[in-house]
Amino acid sequence: MDPIYKVLIVCTSHTQYPLRSQKTGLWLSEVTHFCDEMADRNLPYDLASPEGGAVFIDEKSVDRRDNTNEKWTHNPTFQAKLANSIRLSDVDPSQYQILYLAGGHGSMWDFPQNEALQAIVRQIYERGGMVAAVGHGVSGLLNVTLSDGTALISNRQLTGFSNVEEKIARLDDQVPFLLEDKLREKNCLYSKGLIPFLSHIEVDDRLVTGQNPLSARKVGRKVLEEMYEK
Repeated sequence: MDPIYKVLIVCTSHTQYPLRSQKTGLWLSEVTHFCDEMADRNLPYDLASPEGGAVFIDEKSVDRRDNTNEKWTHNPTFQAKLANSIRLSDVDPSQYQILYLAGGHGSMWDFPQNEALQAIVRQIYERGGMVAAVGHGVSGLLNVTLSDGTALISNRQLTGFSNVEEKIARLDDQVPFLLEDKLREKNCLYSKGLIPFLSHIEVDDRLVTGQNPLSARKVGRKVLEEMYEK
């Protein structure tokens, strides 16, 4: 019988752009498409966020033409978890074998410097678990240091939301930094797809990253492939 792994999905708590009244938050499909893959194996999951409680969804990500979004919008268990996410400081990393950092622009503010998140990433990774992230959620890996003092992402194959995608979205002047630039500064081996906003992932040992929202499902599939075929 295949093992049952428990999944922790981390979402942003940040909602404000510095110069816009429009709010940011979680990009919905980056969670729903990933959850859809986990559901194929009936894997239990929890949702967590820096502040805990209700996770705000970026209104621009609520696409009702997306059948997966619609499916999970009507899933009462998922909706309850979104409304009552676990505060990161209350998470017990030993309970999880798969960690997934979802994106949305909000994560650029409350993921990179979050020490509780860094500890969760480090502990799950060092215990042999899978660490995955997509889009702006990759920012949560920027400052993770392993127990031996090395940076998790140094010299690792990674992707994440690209500069050109940020400029196309016209939000390059709103974010605190450009993720592609920061990843390169951190000495990771960054790559991106040839065409913006199409699926692109990178895999390096037990680290799986996706470039943008369209990459979330492929990240989920790759995580399961790595966990069940290793």
